[in-house]
Amino acid sequence: MMITMLDVAKKAGVSKATVSRVLAGNSYVSKTTQDRVFKAIEETGYRPNLLARNLATNKSQNIGLVVTNTLYNGPYFSELLFQAATVTEQHGRQLLLADGKHDARQERQAIEFLLDLRCDAIIIYPRFLNTAELDEIIEQTHKPIIVVNRQLEKHPQHCVFAAHEQNTVDAVNYLVSQGHRDIAFISGSDGSPTGISRLNGYREALQSHHIAFNPQRVAQGSWTLQSGYEAGLELLAGGAEFTALVASNDDMAIGAARALYAAGKRIPQDVSLLSFDDIPMASFFVPPLTTVHVPVGEMIRHTLEKLVLMLDGQPGEPLPAFNGQLIVRESVVAGPYLGRT
Repeated sequence: MMITMLDVAKKAGVSKATVSRVLAGNSYVSKTTQDRVFKAIEETGYRPNLLARNLATNKSQNIGLVVTNTLYNGPYFSELLFQAATVTEQHGRQLLLADGKHDARQERQAIEFLLDLRCDAIIIYPRFLNTAELDEIIEQTHKPIIVVNRQLEKHPQHCVFAAHEQNTVDAVNYLVSQGHRDIAFISGSDGSPTGISRLNGYREALQSHHIAFNPQRVAQGSWTLQSGYEAGLELLAGGAEFTALVASNDDMAIGAARALYAAGKRIPQDVSLLSFDDIPMASFFVPPLTTVHVPVGEMIRHTLEKLVLMLDGQPGEPLPAFNGQLIVRESVVAGPYLGRT
């Protein structure tokens, strides 16, 4: 038999409305009455309808996270989800995940789904929605929203992002300081803001050192091992010599390394290899990868802290871009121009 709120009310000797107020956390109900209601709930085994309670109170103690399924594989997503779940739990809330699927329309539907569930706040890790669309969603939504890994123009207090372009400039500068000028590059997925920023950083760094941009030294990947391997083959087939290769993430660097080895190229003796993210495999790869550590955990922790402040009615302040840290390992050695003027 299904236990209802009315059964609890009869057991506690109060009205149904009083039970409802207790479940909603109404402070006007006396402590004695609250204790009677909670005891009746325990004795009857009543389970409140959470959706109905959310509708009544407009609060759920849930925080929503929208992530496209293209990010589900790999340690980057694992770190993001682990940090989000951990910090959410520390603040006494539940994390609800919604799939952004395959395009901007479906990403928007995932946001609307979480809003329909009365999530108190939402984190968006977008893949397809552009900054103008995200700014529009924030303007039209009365719940706190923070966008991760995208810099917003109209609502800078609602985003947390990394300095991808500047980090790439710094990484290429490091290779140049080590005597490399013929530097190849594997970019990320077409249309990916992170991929675009890293490609822009590569081009900016070359220009600052008066190194001509050669399109034959650039190949496009899609963040996967396989795409890195294929991009490596493409670079080798293009005929442009290079003594260093920058891949837009560690997975693509490892895939490209397979193509280099197959072509008889040794890392780092023939080609120095540098990448981004600092996944756990990076330090165990042979040779260990020189990579830019992206502070995903720190970014997510700040995201949740900003959301909690917003939920408490405090205005969110814009955060500066999070800088990555170059982790120098054994995949980069001195190039042929080291010491030349």
